[in-house]
Amino acid sequence: MTAGLQTIIYPVKDLDRAKALFRALLEVEPYADESYYVGFKAAGQDVGLDPNGHSKGMTGPVPYWHVSDIRARLAALVEAGADVLQDVQDVGGGKLIAFVKDADGNLVGLTQDPASS
Repeated sequence: MTAGLQTIIYPVKDLDRAKALFRALLEVEPYADESYYVGFKAAGQDVGLDPNGHSKGMTGPVPYWHVSDIRARLAALVEAGADVLQDVQDVGGGKLIAFVKDADGNLVGLTQDPASS
């Protein structure tokens, strides 16, 4: 089961420049501001900046579908022909993420909140 798209992560090369741009766009301060990730919450969306995204295979922004069972959804996507670019990973506090590439090269992210674990 999915709760929809609520998160988008942008791969960035210059975290400080990207942070300034998204502060100007969203008119909020980041809720997470680390050297490995900056996150903003605005209008019910979680917008993240990942300075390591390019090295993980992110070719552009990745939308993340919020799911109740990330491992089952990931297996279903692989069975449907997707290639795993990032296997299930805990990014802190029990929040799990993964992302795949479909046959057309589109990136699809999955995330599972700790409450669903």
